[in-house]
Amino acid sequence: MKKVVLIEDYEIVLQSYTKIINNSDDFTVIGAFTNCEDALSKIEALCPDFIMIDITLPGMTGIEGIKEIKMILPEVAIIVVTVHENSKYVFDALCSGAVGYLTKSSGEERLLQALYQANDGGAPMSINIARMVVESFREKKFDQLTDRENEVLTLLAEGKSYAGIGEDLKVSLNTIKYHVRNIYEKLHVTSKEEAIKLHNKK
Repeated sequence: MKKVVLIEDYEIVLQSYTKIINNSDDFTVIGAFTNCEDALSKIEALCPDFIMIDITLPGMTGIEGIKEIKMILPEVAIIVVTVHENSKYVFDALCSGAVGYLTKSSGEERLLQALYQANDGGAPMSINIARMVVESFREKKFDQLTDRENEVLTLLAEGKSYAGIGEDLKVSLNTIKYHVRNIYEKLHVTSKEEAIKLHNKK
C-alpha cells in the first residue's frame, strides 16, 4: 500500500480527497494537513511515497512548501492539485520539484489516475496544463529580448511588415521601429534578414 499525504486548506475538499484515495486498493492517506507548516513538522516521520498539494495555502505557499519538502524527502513524488492555470505557477511548481500538475476542474476521479500514473514513473497533468508545457517548448525566445521584442521578432519572421505588426500588437509604427532597433542591438545584427535568420535557427 502506497502512502499519501494531502495538503489542502479546504476541509471539505480534504475530506473528499481522503475518502477517494482510501477507497482505492493501492493507496492510503497517512496525513491530511491544511497548511505546509504543519505538514513539514511531521513529513519526515510520515515518510510518504506521494504528496498532493495545493498552491494557495495560508502561510507558506504550495510552491515554497514543495521546495522545503524536497529538501527533507528528495525522493517523494509531489503532485500539485489546484484551481490555478497560470503558467508561472505551473513552471514554478515543476521547477521546484513537482512531478505533476492537476487543475481541480479535472474532476476528483483524476486524483487516483494521477497517483497510478506517478507510481508508474509518469508526469500526470491536466490536458490544458500539458498543452501549456508543450507550447512553451515550441516558442522560440531569446533570453536577452523582452517578451514584446520576442513577439515582434516572431511576427517579422512570419513575414509581417512593420505596419502589420503595429496593427496586430495595437501599437504605433514608431513603437515597432523602436523595438526593432533594440532587437538589432541586443542580437548584434544589422538587418531584418539577419535577425530572422537567427530566429529561425532556434
